[in-house]
Amino acid sequence: MSVRITRLISRLAAASAAMVVGGTVLAAASPASAASRNGVCETGEFCYYFNSDTKGSVSDFAGSVGDYGTKQPSCFDFKGPGNGKGKCVKNSAASVWNRSGKTVRVYFNSNYGGSIYQDFKPGAKGNLKASLKNQNASHRLLSSTPPTGCKTDGTHSRLPTTILVYRKSLNRVDRVDFKTYIKNVLPNEWRSHWPQQSLRAGAIAVKNFGWYWALRSASKTPSGQCYDVTDHTSSQVYKPGSATAATNAAVDATWGVRMTRGGSIFKAQYCSTTTACGNWVTGDWMSQTGSRDKANAGWSYSRILKYYYKGIALTS
Repeated sequence: MSVRITRLISRLAAASAAMVVGGTVLAAASPASAASRNGVCETGEFCYYFNSDTKGSVSDFAGSVGDYGTKQPSCFDFKGPGNGKGKCVKNSAASVWNRSGKTVRVYFNSNYGGSIYQDFKPGAKGNLKASLKNQNASHRLLSSTPPTGCKTDGTHSRLPTTILVYRKSLNRVDRVDFKTYIKNVLPNEWRSHWPQQSLRAGAIAVKNFGWYWALRSASKTPSGQCYDVTDHTSSQVYKPGSATAATNAAVDATWGVRMTRGGSIFKAQYCSTTTACGNWVTGDWMSQTGSRDKANAGWSYSRILKYYYKGIALTS
């Protein structure tokens, strides 16, 4: 679909509706003791094994995940040596080892859904029961369940696990896994066939914009429900089921990157062209097509972001 020209108006305090543009579950922030996903089951991680009795290739996780993905190269896969290496984890695991220090629940459905699940206490090793073997779709660290009501569990240094999305046409607010939300926004704000570095710059901008508003939950629907963002151009365009392999790969590749200004998450605005944003302050927004052109000219995503957003730091 064509790139949307997004226009941002600063949110008014109190009851005014948000009019901003910035433009299923990742995981909570990794424990300090856990390494990045490397196919080795280390302290602080929850690990799937491709075969029963903790045999075969390992897929290690540092937090809850609501949707592993189903296709390469964007799915969570088995990374360790042995049977199953390179296969997507979803519906392919036979056993687990829970080294996270928290009880972990494995679910039959994505996004922690369904009545079929199995709990593994800290330190437990075991086979998935028959109804879950090769039928694993999500897992959650039970002591770090997502918030309820208007609350968020994110901070300026830790990603929120969920975001409240006002589905205006449906007249309801959905609590959406944060990573799932980003993956179903990016292809509606950046074109999926654009160069990789442009998509990565867009993934970070989309994430920052959602993260910024998730820390506030300041808006209310006409019926009084809290929400962080809308699902259309007054925030970012969110369409469930719209994620693509290319945009998912960009989100996954940059998920551990934090973009801050003065140590804080800021509202990373963007719009379609260098002239479309009107009176927005230079250094506070990014041109979507500009990111495409710069990526085509060989710029990295970090160089693109630092060109458009002044005074920022990119850390991982």
